Amino acid sequence: MHLLSLIERYLRASGTPATRFGREAVGDPRFVLDLRNGREPRPATVSRVIAYLTLRQQGLEGRRRI
Repeated sequence: MHLLSLIERYLRASGTPATRFGREAVGDPRFVLDLRNGREPRPATVSRVIAYLTLRQQGLEGRRRI
């Protein structure tokens, strides 16, 4: 799946603003906006975002079980 699709799904599920996600995941509050406008992230950035999403999604799943 495309990185932006994964991010958008996470944003909807978590209620996280796009700017906060970008700031926390890669230190760039414009990251998601730039992706929406066609930015292509470097492979290292993609890896960082995937790792961030993995950790955060595990947290979301844990909260649903409570």
